[in-house]
Amino acid sequence: MWLTKKILVATDFAEASRAASEVGVELARMFHVPLVLMHAYHVPMQVYTGVPVVPVAGYVRAYEDAAREALENERIRLAAAGVDVNAVLRSGVAWEEILATAKQLDVGLIVTGTHGRHGLPRALLGSVGEKVVRLSPVPVLTIHGGGASRATVGGDKRDAAPSDEARSPAS
Repeated sequence: MWLTKKILVATDFAEASRAASEVGVELARMFHVPLVLMHAYHVPMQVYTGVPVVPVAGYVRAYEDAAREALENERIRLAAAGVDVNAVLRSGVAWEEILATAKQLDVGLIVTGTHGRHGLPRALLGSVGEKVVRLSPVPVLTIHGGGASRATVGGDKRDAAPSDEARSPAS
């Protein structure tokens, strides 16, 4: 049962991710479970088809250092709420790394923000949240960034967007 396992919050540091982090902290506090804050970064290796980018070691290192610093700052912010928060930084395709981390750490729930893209932007950019929801063996709670920062789990404030999704493996 997910209520007794870690909660994985995937973040890209955008507004939707902040909202998801807040909900994750609230759930972790409510169920007395640790929170894992996870970020996956991807250093582009190809700009145009057939034109490989040769990553300069300094550039890749700077990219990773910036991601690590942002992740640590967010971990500190969330831990200030009195929850046990561990940070995980992974390099690779975001949805693949989220699912791999969830499996590796045996989490019971994944919480992720969604940007709410539709149409052509979604087709071109893809949806990390959608892939995680479709392929995750554990329940996934998605939080839309629009008004989700006002969402709460157990209080009198329930302003989460009606399109928020929760999926369990049985559905």
